[in-house]
Amino acid sequence: MEPLDLQVLRDAAAWFAAGHGVCLVTVVQTWGSAPRPPGALLALRDDGVASGSVSGGCVEQDLIDRVRSAGLPERPQWLSYGVTPDEAARFGLPCGGTLRLLQEPLSDPAWIGELLERTARHRLVRRTLDLASGLVTLTEGRRGDALEFTETTLHATFGPRWRLLLIGAGQLSRALGSMAQALDFEVLVCDPREEYRCALNEAGLVWLPGMPDDVVREIEPDAHTAIVALTHDPRLDDMALLEALKSQAFYVGALGSRRTSSARRERLRLFDLSDAEVARLHGPVGLPIGSRTPGEIAVSVLAEVVAVKNGVAVAG
Repeated sequence: MEPLDLQVLRDAAAWFAAGHGVCLVTVVQTWGSAPRPPGALLALRDDGVASGSVSGGCVEQDLIDRVRSAGLPERPQWLSYGVTPDEAARFGLPCGGTLRLLQEPLSDPAWIGELLERTARHRLVRRTLDLASGLVTLTEGRRGDALEFTETTLHATFGPRWRLLLIGAGQLSRALGSMAQALDFEVLVCDPREEYRCALNEAGLVWLPGMPDDVVREIEPDAHTAIVALTHDPRLDDMALLEALKSQAFYVGALGSRRTSSARRERLRLFDLSDAEVARLHGPVGLPIGSRTPGEIAVSVLAEVVAVKNGVAVAG
């Protein structure tokens, strides 16, 4: 799986290559309890086939009906839904929600290939659309860049896929990896014990051979990467954590009891880590929900990872 917006672009490029007319619809502004955030994408084919979502409901059907009855737009145009209570009810927008959309014809999909290639290399990409000419330019994006628009331009940032690196293979890694995949994370698993590899391949997880500390350095963790140590073996976990805590990874955690976690922090302080770097470690890993089984522990860990990803404060 991959993030929905990137899959929408991939579908749009494939349709164009097959000879179809295509337009993209972007959510640029919302009021009230709109179901999809600014930046959400929908691709529409000339026969009404759609990929993606801007509302999750009747707005998509109205857009499809527009294409089928009037064809694709020749130039970018603004659309609004839910301006009145009656329209909000008609289009299934909750609590008086309102959407402002930008619909643009896809005239040259070359930029899509370049954007997908850059994001595959874990780069942030800033897309700028000139509404008058339809010209798209791509520049380096920055973490935290928000969607911006004027009456003449649209700026949207496409980020690399979120990654989760698990140190250690086993039943918990399989459970956690499967759940993370359902949330569009790319899941990587490192364990020098080759005998664990077959079970992970069956789960569709990516196996990275080698010692964990070497692997952490090789993947160059960025602000879209989470790292969780699960082996219970300090020789594997600690060496990986030494590299992870010095990296840009947005989340670093390790499995273990409070006593084990306290001892781990004391060991880490013996190396070249600052107090601030050691304090980044989430341990015991996961939210305290009384987890006992591998599945419950996976829910706890993934919930904490997602909370940190979404900027929700949790105890370290």
